[in-house]
Amino acid sequence: MLRLVTLASTCLLLAACGAPSADPAPETPAATPGAAAAPSRAPGMVAAAHPDAVEAGLAVLRRGGDAVDAAIAVQATLSLVEPQSSGIGGGAFMLRFDAGTGEVIVYDGRETAPASATEDRFLGEDGEALGFVEAWRSGLSTGAPGVIAMFAMAHEEHGARPWAENFQDSIALAETGFEVAPRLNNMAGRMARFTDIEETGAAAGYLFDDAGEALAVGHVLTNPAYADSLRAIAADWRNFYTGEMAEAIVAAVNEAPRPGGMTLEDLANYEPVRREAICGPYRGYQICSAPPPASGAVAQNAILGMLSSFDMAEAGPGVQGWHLFIEASRLAYADRDRYVGDPAFADVPTAGLIDPVYLRERAALIDPDTAAPTARPGTPPGAVAQPADASLDAPGTSHFVVVDGDGDVVSITTTVESPFGSGRMVGGFFLNNQLTDFAFVARDEAGALRPNAVAPGKRPRSSMSPTIVLDEAGAFTFATGSPGGNSIIAYVAKTLVAMIDWGMSPQQAAALPNVVARGDIVRIETGFDDAMLAELEARGFTIEGGRGENSGIHIVRVNADGSLEGGADPRRDGVARTP
Repeated sequence: MLRLVTLASTCLLLAACGAPSADPAPETPAATPGAAAAPSRAPGMVAAAHPDAVEAGLAVLRRGGDAVDAAIAVQATLSLVEPQSSGIGGGAFMLRFDAGTGEVIVYDGRETAPASATEDRFLGEDGEALGFVEAWRSGLSTGAPGVIAMFAMAHEEHGARPWAENFQDSIALAETGFEVAPRLNNMAGRMARFTDIEETGAAAGYLFDDAGEALAVGHVLTNPAYADSLRAIAADWRNFYTGEMAEAIVAAVNEAPRPGGMTLEDLANYEPVRREAICGPYRGYQICSAPPPASGAVAQNAILGMLSSFDMAEAGPGVQGWHLFIEASRLAYADRDRYVGDPAFADVPTAGLIDPVYLRERAALIDPDTAAPTARPGTPPGAVAQPADASLDAPGTSHFVVVDGDGDVVSITTTVESPFGSGRMVGGFFLNNQLTDFAFVARDEAGALRPNAVAPGKRPRSSMSPTIVLDEAGAFTFATGSPGGNSIIAYVAKTLVAMIDWGMSPQQAAALPNVVARGDIVRIETGFDDAMLAELEARGFTIEGGRGENSGIHIVRVNADGSLEGGADPRRDGVARTP
């Protein structure tokens, strides 16, 4: 029996960081990243943002590990080789599909605000909101990390290999060293241009040479402190949240400037949340993703629910198809920005936002020939009046997919938020700046509290959209997701439309140029022809083109013959491989 919350049953039951969010031209990494994996009958597949992380996950699969076991190894390695994007000092949302039961569950490892947090946390002495960089590069930005506790919960329920064994490859790599990848070199250099990351703290002697330059591509970098941290966690995951490691985390968060007020109790009291996935119908498939405080289930099912009113296959990946995609995205973002927050603290009308009747009403606002002047939030069923949003999303993060030999699947989006998180390093890993996802100004001019306002113990709203797609019988079809701040929603929705409506392979869908439409500006990535851009502008869209996008889409699909096929975003260093 398929155990998940469908859109219908739900209806019944119920970033910018100061740096450009887009990369320059995609780097050309050394390890053939972005290449699709050839279809294979091998037992399982891993698609992730770095070859070393993929290999760590595959090693676990070869030992008979569950997808969760392999995911632990992938995450532990990404924290080492891709620290600009994710790590054990951050948070994550993970979907797991059980091939035996058909169950799709969500593990919420989102960070939480400390007990000392108040709604004026990101206001300066003058009562005005801090600048983003000022807040980001401070202790105020760090929440209690959730990744390790989340994996411990999932491993207790599904792990097939001993907990400690899943860290052994990452420990060895930290000690023997790994080659600095093009993206790590690029991001370290970019951060040094407008922060002090190369001059202060543990990072100063880690990512940069004696001249303050980012370590060169190919430089072999070791991290014995991280190896020690992983050994402690492998011995007992609670060592992250109590004892010496916890004391070091709290000390780093409470350093100047702007100490964050975290305590040992904040860490010891952290708890992950096991949630049911929300799945909505689209063209005979079920699109499953993470519920609030994540945005995937709400925003993606809203976009696709509106596009259900149109023949996207006939429209194709040209002017007409992108016109419809843009307008549905704008309307979905408007609703997401207005209503989504931590449901333990805010009244989030989740069922109403994806109600089929409501989405048909929203789709009726789309003129197939002319752009709407602006996109405003609607009033979904069950909604109460909410003030306008005042939140930012930074473009860090990583996404990976694991399919194990039993057909169980993990789709996980993981992050330290901005590049290198807060920039503060403890035990060989970076701490997150996830709390900057909260609204800096908690109340609007009338004094109404925003859904994404800061509060003690609260999880900030996330754009993360890890996704698993099932067929009508509840069988796994493909899994996908992406990093990219608030653009994640658009990146993943593009991938879903490309594969379902336009018949693209995983690699074609990952490489397809991105279109991000949040508000009145439409960002269109380099790769589309000028004639299409001109036609979209003629229809009334304000286009910002000629730039890259910071996606990192990873996909694994099961083909009709049972073989697995992967795709890895060419904009990053990733690959998709079988054991």
